[in-house]
Amino acid sequence: MEHGHVAADIERVVASADQIQARIKELAAQVAKDYKDRDLLLVGVLKGAVMVMADLARAIDRHLEMDWMAVSSHGSGTKSSGVVRILKDLDRDITNREVLIVEDIVDTGLTLDWLKSNLESRGAKSVEILTMLRKPEAAKVKVDVKYVGFDIPTDFVVGYGLDFDEKYRNLDFIGVLAKHVYS
Repeated sequence: MEHGHVAADIERVVASADQIQARIKELAAQVAKDYKDRDLLLVGVLKGAVMVMADLARAIDRHLEMDWMAVSSHGSGTKSSGVVRILKDLDRDITNREVLIVEDIVDTGLTLDWLKSNLESRGAKSVEILTMLRKPEAAKVKVDVKYVGFDIPTDFVVGYGLDFDEKYRNLDFIGVLAKHVYS
């Protein structure tokens, strides 16, 4: 979905479709270089990372495997609850695997800190993180994110997988959601 269909709901565009795709290509090239000659397992965090994961996997010019987890620290609101629940676990054993968590956004860091520790405790050889967006000012814990698409302010954003109440995920850009939509 393009911007024109939701223009009244979006205060401003944070990253256009072209900017996102250019950055995905850059990140994919770096991941391919860093994991050269190593078996790579991408672990996408549902539902928000679907767009990032799909575009990233297509842009990485090598064989890789993919799996998915669903974890939640949000209700239907705009703030992280800080309580992490596994809604869908991995389908495969990750013992001795090179794991790259693919995420849509790092906000407080609480969810990814917990998820990284959880995957490390399962015997992964390495666990790194790639995120399309990071909100440095919102961080409550320090999480080492190896690959970052864009650093953004603490505004509530939607699009390119990010939602508000399951809407806006299919936007081809990322934008700040107007307060009148959720207040």
